[in-house]
Amino acid sequence: MGLNRFCMTVIFTFSLLTLACGQQNVTVNELSDVMIPEFPLQTKFANESINLDRLDLYERFDRELTTLCYMHSSTSLAIKRANRYFPILEPILKEEGIPADFLYLAVIESTLHPGALSPAKAAGIWQIMARTGKEYGLEVNDDIDERYHIEKATRAACRYLKDAYKKYGNWATVVASYNAGMGRISAELDKQLADHTFDLWLNEETSRYVFRILAMKEIFSNPSKYGYKIKSKQLYQPIEYSQVKVDTTITDLAQFAQSQGITYAQLKEANPWLRTRTMPDKSRKVYYIKIPHKNDLYYTKRKFITYRKEWVIDKK
Repeated sequence: MGLNRFCMTVIFTFSLLTLACGQQNVTVNELSDVMIPEFPLQTKFANESINLDRLDLYERFDRELTTLCYMHSSTSLAIKRANRYFPILEPILKEEGIPADFLYLAVIESTLHPGALSPAKAAGIWQIMARTGKEYGLEVNDDIDERYHIEKATRAACRYLKDAYKKYGNWATVVASYNAGMGRISAELDKQLADHTFDLWLNEETSRYVFRILAMKEIFSNPSKYGYKIKSKQLYQPIEYSQVKVDTTITDLAQFAQSQGITYAQLKEANPWLRTRTMPDKSRKVYYIKIPHKNDLYYTKRKFITYRKEWVIDKK
């Protein structure tokens, strides 16, 4: 962009801003006020205390908290979706012996979107790679991909996390290994003569990853403190399902959905692990397909449920 064009753009933008301020009777300073989030110098993850008084740890946490506070769309969506998916995920983590704080790992991985697919082809709420999914017992092929099956993928993620904890003995390092892989984290601990992920010099993505999870936990503990003022009716509500047992091939999922009184779109929304328009089953393996209850398909026909009271501002 040439200098003259740049100057004209600045003048035009400033003129629009001045006009807007005049119409709304506010000043430029008022428009540009930015809340700088403050946070405690000690936090916990999975019942392990983390002291943020060390300069590098303080600044790494501050970077992620500030970023998440101003990623308004994705952070607010994460809180809304958590009301639907935490009630599914949290009991499984408890059964598997995984601390509940690992819910925030799923939040950071996928913003709790069951159909999420990364550029690297990691899939589902837990963003599991195909090879890792198969290693931990998931069926992954063109027609059926259980990385998108919320309950089964959660069990697989828990098995990975337990294996990592056996290796490292602390949950923060387990978190880093979920992002970078156990092989890389183990190699760096060895090369850098370190015992803990917080003492490692890592690539930026992994270095930020642990602190992004800690920061998301902090926001979820009190969203309104960090600028997220949500009403209970704005939270995405849990959906109740019946399950149809299937052990034969379904040649047309649209017809199957219609026979269950729902649309093909609703079937796929409830069962994102069904990847094509058919469900081949030559081996007669048993699958359970979720069918959402009809009343749960309507926004106005429900009593609004809040999974955690601190998420909303209309507390009773």
